[in-house]
Amino acid sequence: MTSSGYFLEHLWLVPFFPLITAAFMLFFGRFLPKLAVGLFCAGSVLLALIYSVGAIFNLSGLPAGQRVYQQILFEWVTSGAMPASGTVVPFVADWGYLLDPLSCVMILVVTGVGFLIHIYSIGYMANKGGYYRFFGYLNLFMFAMLTLVLANNLLLLFVGWEGVSVCSYLLIGFYFDRKSTVDAGKKAFLVNRIGDAGLLLAIFLIAATFGTVRFTSQWLDALSYPGITETLAFMTEHGFLTTGAPVLVSIALLIFIGAAVKSAQLPLHIWLPGTTEGPVPATALIHAATTVTAGIYVIARMSAIYELAPMAMNVVAAIGVLTAIFAASIAAVQNDMKKVLAYSTISQLGFMFLGLGVGAFAASVFHVMTHAFFKALLFLGAGSVMHALSGEQDIRKMGGLWKTMPVTSWTFLIATLAICGAPFFAGFFSMNEILGRASVSSAETNRHLALWIVGVITAGLTALYMFRVFFGAIFGPSQISPEMQEPIQDSPRTMIAPLVVLAVLSIVGGWMAFPVLWGGASPFETFLDLDPRGVARGVGARFETPSLGAAWLSILASLAMAAAGCWLARKFYLRSPELREKVAASWPRLHRLLPHEFFVGEIYDAVFVNRVKDLSTAIGLFDAKVIDGLGVRGFTWFVRVCSIFSMWWDQWVVDGLVNFAGKFPRLLSAPIRMFQTGVFSSYALFVLLGLAILLGYYGYHMQVWVRSLH
Repeated sequence: MTSSGYFLEHLWLVPFFPLITAAFMLFFGRFLPKLAVGLFCAGSVLLALIYSVGAIFNLSGLPAGQRVYQQILFEWVTSGAMPASGTVVPFVADWGYLLDPLSCVMILVVTGVGFLIHIYSIGYMANKGGYYRFFGYLNLFMFAMLTLVLANNLLLLFVGWEGVSVCSYLLIGFYFDRKSTVDAGKKAFLVNRIGDAGLLLAIFLIAATFGTVRFTSQWLDALSYPGITETLAFMTEHGFLTTGAPVLVSIALLIFIGAAVKSAQLPLHIWLPGTTEGPVPATALIHAATTVTAGIYVIARMSAIYELAPMAMNVVAAIGVLTAIFAASIAAVQNDMKKVLAYSTISQLGFMFLGLGVGAFAASVFHVMTHAFFKALLFLGAGSVMHALSGEQDIRKMGGLWKTMPVTSWTFLIATLAICGAPFFAGFFSMNEILGRASVSSAETNRHLALWIVGVITAGLTALYMFRVFFGAIFGPSQISPEMQEPIQDSPRTMIAPLVVLAVLSIVGGWMAFPVLWGGASPFETFLDLDPRGVARGVGARFETPSLGAAWLSILASLAMAAAGCWLARKFYLRSPELREKVAASWPRLHRLLPHEFFVGEIYDAVFVNRVKDLSTAIGLFDAKVIDGLGVRGFTWFVRVCSIFSMWWDQWVVDGLVNFAGKFPRLLSAPIRMFQTGVFSSYALFVLLGLAILLGYYGYHMQVWVRSLH
């Protein structure tokens, strides 16, 4: 095998750098000054970013279609031969890393955005407790996510998957002295166990069907240990598997369960709004570059299976578009700035799932990248505002910051325009690629125009709630209390610099898709090429590309809806606030539903949480009354009764017989004991008396005998 370049050969260092600093911080960080902690942790992520860029540069030198590199560190799980699809195959799972175009995009997003968030955290966390612990968790988070996206097999991916869940729990519950924070962390951890079960079942089914959990054997010995891609291609070519096969649909749906939980899709989205309880940088990392993108990545990685399971893709698209409009409608009425952005993330993830469901896998991954830029910018910008306002999160108590915080204000506006799909901003290209693909109806894949219509409406709602936040928190009149007006100023440079970089990326991050506007191919989609071997081509579902006219019609419709949303936000929250009350009075039921988030939390409490509590109470009563009452206490009472009877039996029967056996001989020996006094004079007296009696007896008989002679 020829040399691949220094950075590819040292690919293992990309996740190793943050791992070693995480371990060092968690063990020895308390002894280091804050400056050293920040530099070490941010520096390790910078090194991971540099090595990632170098590895991608090395990989780009390979011919298109052959841009795959695998690095096996050691064989991790070697269970030997295992049955799979009626035959016996060797099974092995490596601790190995895979770099291909998909993982290239993901490691750039994770390390790039992660590095900027680390820099931001140096300033944001400067005056907060647990500094070294926070950075240790961040670095551990980076290691887990990099392991997930670089894993060359599903088992190693699951290690990263679980690591991401643990780190999310640690960061959400970072302020563990607050009950709401602890509850949010526990909710995130518990809900994610549902997704873990789905993904684990999918892994087991994949191993049983294909005899391997390795994604591809390209660059390795395919004959010894084939990959899922090669095995799937063989099975479809020889008719062992066909489009819509139940096993493929089952695998796809089980993977989707895991992805739907991790990426907060209906009805398992309930954990993500609680992430706002953690520090702002941690929330930004979760929402922009790590946890929530894992679900999108897994489905994109297994796209060949999904293309052969159209029914599963219908489910993905339907759940995605419903989640998008559901979360956007809730975000439109939230007053907590971070909660608005959290529901915005859920809505944008719905867009990504819509793209996955209509076959726009590359567009969805593209939106993952652009969304990472502007969503990180939105959360960090919100953190900058909160930092200036002493932690205030209610947008009704903000405003008037346009002049006092110019850098934060301008960068937040750029992020707002990007997420709304404003022309030539990053979100414009990625979101419209998804909507354009969704607009294409195909009888073969059972696509419906309703998906596109709901997606366009959601684009309008996105503009409504984002400009509501912008006008209320920044551009509108000040609602800040007078005592806080004077010291307000922009955040320190360590917090401002990442905002500026992310603002630039939120503008230019989508420009590589410019050729799509005049009917050309998307360079990003060409680079990504999620099915380089054509596994699903010709046998899988065919997803049509919209014509140039249809694409522009979709773009204009989404822009019109976004403009309408912006206009409504300006009307309701800037020019005529009294109209809000009139609208609320006209739609009382809807006004009651939306602020309460459609009572989803209450439904979960009624159906699951309270029922679990009832079950726990019943089990507690059973334990107290039956186990403890009849069991422990009843058995104790029985033992006590038995012990009383045993004591009586022992005292009066057993001891009685023993005592009788001792007293009866004593009674019989009483006359003898009268003579056994132990006194010599008594014995002498008894001898004399005996002798006298004997002499008297014989004397008497002698007299009788003498008389008889006469």
